Amino acid sequence: MAEAGLFAAYAAIGTMAVAPIYFGSFSSLDRLKSTHKKKRDHDEFTEFSDSEDEEDETEAVSTEDAYMFPVYGSIALFSMYLVFKYLNTDWVNYLLSAYFAVLGVAALAQVGVRIVKGTTGIKLPLYHVHLVHKHKTMLHLRFSNLHLAMLGVSMVLTGLYLFSKNWVISNLLGLAFSFSAITLIRLDSFKSGMIMLAGLFAYDIFWVFGTEVMVSVAKNFDAPIKVVFPKDVFPADGKLQFTMLGLGDIVVPGIFLALALRFDRHQYLAKLGYDKEKALPKALNGKHRGFGFPVPYFTSCMGAYVAGLATTISVMHVFKAAQPALLYLSPACILAIVGTAVMRGEIKQVFAYTEESKTEEENKAKPIKTAPTHRYNLRNQPGAQATPASAGELADDEQEVASVAKVLEETVDPIANVSDSESKKPKAKRAAKKTKAKK
Repeated sequence: MAEAGLFAAYAAIGTMAVAPIYFGSFSSLDRLKSTHKKKRDHDEFTEFSDSEDEEDETEAVSTEDAYMFPVYGSIALFSMYLVFKYLNTDWVNYLLSAYFAVLGVAALAQVGVRIVKGTTGIKLPLYHVHLVHKHKTMLHLRFSNLHLAMLGVSMVLTGLYLFSKNWVISNLLGLAFSFSAITLIRLDSFKSGMIMLAGLFAYDIFWVFGTEVMVSVAKNFDAPIKVVFPKDVFPADGKLQFTMLGLGDIVVPGIFLALALRFDRHQYLAKLGYDKEKALPKALNGKHRGFGFPVPYFTSCMGAYVAGLATTISVMHVFKAAQPALLYLSPACILAIVGTAVMRGEIKQVFAYTEESKTEEENKAKPIKTAPTHRYNLRNQPGAQATPASAGELADDEQEVASVAKVLEETVDPIANVSDSESKKPKAKRAAKKTKAKK
């Protein structure tokens, strides 16, 4: 009976690892761009309803970032080890719980909204909150009644977790963190992904087998950074014992699998002749997202992940000792992509494929604003040495100054920098000047 409960726990851990990777990978797919714009009726809340065009800002992981992953991870891990060793563990966990509670509310609300919208297809009017300073948007929030409802539910669940430390709610928070990370963190290339996996492979081996640091931190760290399941749901002594898997063993391979899925779609669209500057190919039937496509790289990498996770659990079960999962997962995922590329004759395409985050694309699309340049007469500057100038140069300077002043008078709105009462005076002066000029 005990063995049956243990194998059920292993199956539950495996399911909780695969689910956020699968759904998070598909959630990371962008909506396709095209020049064709669908006509919409104004009665459908065109500007104020949840739109298919909505995209979350993503964070790109470059090759340089991938090299530094093990370094930053080691610094953070050792710092936490020292904190737990020399400070009061309870107080440290109180602070960490508060921090993860804030993150948990946001993550659970986001996942709840996605689940409801994905299953029902509901579209609700949006509320817009703008914070503007001098014509520049400092903050723009968009939310609907659904967001508010999910926010309330996530706050209740997070509050229950803080008071009870319930393992089921802890798993919900962990799964929400994993889903959000896989959706929003993007590797820019397979090269970056392989460097990251190889670096964390060495990181896991060193800190698990070479020192007591990781085991010590894992035992003291009381936060939803892992998924757990009891080895026996109804123990005779009433004390639950858990088998667990860290979120890093889900998120790190997960963002690599999400990259593989996006590459599969890229290859399919390339065969269709997709161009974002043109209308969508007919084979897509007008769908910007949600269309089917072959997923050979994603399938092989997912199979390798499941096999690597099964190997981890098997070794842990046989030797009765905790295992660093990335020791098995990293080589499995890398070999799956390389092997699939070799079999399909696409090794060059795999290593040539690159991506950019939405934030980088938006920054590149924005025109670069250059500051206006002005020519100054050095003879008018205090302490400056006079230089000879011809009558032609002085005339050019005077004409330029006059033209700039005229443009500023006509285009600059004084309301942006002064109050309403102060803005009336400059306008009155300009009107008087124009009247005199006409006379």
